[in-house]
Amino acid sequence: MSKITIAIDGYSSTGKSTIARQLAKTLGYIYVDSGAMYRAVTLYALQAELIRDGQLDKEELIESLPSIFLHFTFNPKKGFAEVYLNNKNVESDIRNLEVSKYVSLVAEIPEVRRKLVAIQQEMGKNKGVVMDGRDIGTVVFPEADLKLFLNAAPHIRATRRYKELLERGDEVTFEEVLQNVELRDRIDSTREASPLKQAEDAIVIDNTDMGLKEQFERVLNLTNRVIDQKKKDA
Repeated sequence: MSKITIAIDGYSSTGKSTIARQLAKTLGYIYVDSGAMYRAVTLYALQAELIRDGQLDKEELIESLPSIFLHFTFNPKKGFAEVYLNNKNVESDIRNLEVSKYVSLVAEIPEVRRKLVAIQQEMGKNKGVVMDGRDIGTVVFPEADLKLFLNAAPHIRATRRYKELLERGDEVTFEEVLQNVELRDRIDSTREASPLKQAEDAIVIDNTDMGLKEQFERVLNLTNRVIDQKKKDA
């Protein structure tokens, strides 16, 4: 089978990871959650107290980058690869609102992005990969065979995220989550280093009124078309 590279970008809480993980499992591809990598670096900054009184010490974090090691290990029980920070599984730790609050600040640092983009590009060099994030189709894999850009209304995305956090047992309010979603949108879209933007050749999917099943079927159909065309061109 002709393997392809699939880049899925979009705003926070648009279901990128869910779709990407399901698609990778269906195709037998490698799934990489690039957002988890930035969250892991953010968790490191929090644990190392590089974020104090709501302020991130960017210079100290940059100096600490050589001490930050990330890798993914497949969990057969969960059916996807989990992220490890310095050999510790932090898949659950990186999903709280505290990490969400600061991840966009960490992700806008050019030195952080260069380090993680290099790791991501190495992971996808042999194709057969589905990667989601903010700059996958524009920076990490500008030559990706299929590029998707997911979006949804902010209040819908906040509602989805709020439900996830409540199910985890986190004590948060909907207003806090909505503010976080809107703040991350603003930071991600306006940062100087690899801002969130739609690749010119990306297919936009607005899932505001779309269920997961409908969305996945559409994405899978788009993927199969690209794979079929690749076979014909071979």
